[in-house]
Amino acid sequence: MRPRLVLFGDSITEQSFAPGGWGAALAEQFARQADVVLRGLSGYNTRWALKVLDRAMEGAADGGADPAAVTVFFGANDATLPDQVQAHQHVPLGEYKDNLRAISAYFKNKWPSAAVILITPPPIHEPARIRDIYGDNDPSRQPERTNEAAGTYAQACIAVAKELGHPVIDIWTQIQQFPDWQTSALSDGLHFTPFGNKVLFDKVLKTLESVGFSQHSLRSDLPLFHEIDPKDPLKAFEI
Repeated sequence: MRPRLVLFGDSITEQSFAPGGWGAALAEQFARQADVVLRGLSGYNTRWALKVLDRAMEGAADGGADPAAVTVFFGANDATLPDQVQAHQHVPLGEYKDNLRAISAYFKNKWPSAAVILITPPPIHEPARIRDIYGDNDPSRQPERTNEAAGTYAQACIAVAKELGHPVIDIWTQIQQFPDWQTSALSDGLHFTPFGNKVLFDKVLKTLESVGFSQHSLRSDLPLFHEIDPKDPLKAFEI
């Protein structure tokens, strides 16, 4: 069977199969070698994700071999401010860490051979969040997320990954290495532009390679076209 890569996360994962998305790029990268399974839940935090794990993962393996790797990409909603308009999405920092531990443990118990890759929440461009929520640039408005809070949750995600020995992608820091990241990488102060998607795709690809999941390490499924003998084409399909 083809190996599988499961993407589990919030809206940035759910939207990853849109044009220019990091999930779609992974599916193209491994088109003949692996299946990319999308399990993105827009708006979810780790508290809700933990509650629906069994339901969300139905069919992800279809009774075959364990997925080779799982990405866990939550925190953007957990880090919403508890006194602003999206307060119902907020999860306290300590609980966020506990939930990441529990989600990771679920995957290691369900699929022992799968690599669990944690991804930090992304950075936040606050003026763009104000425009997205309120439709104006009124400086008296308050964003529902701040970059400072997102950074705190990103550090918590990194700490949990190190504690558990899992690979981690610090996309909060990586995105901010680029000039004008606020607009070049983020479309609305939170979600990714095609460029932001490319940054994450590159980091996921590098991390997958570090756990032995790459184009070079995976076989192509079924004979390649140039391997088929034109004088006896059906011979290539004999098992």
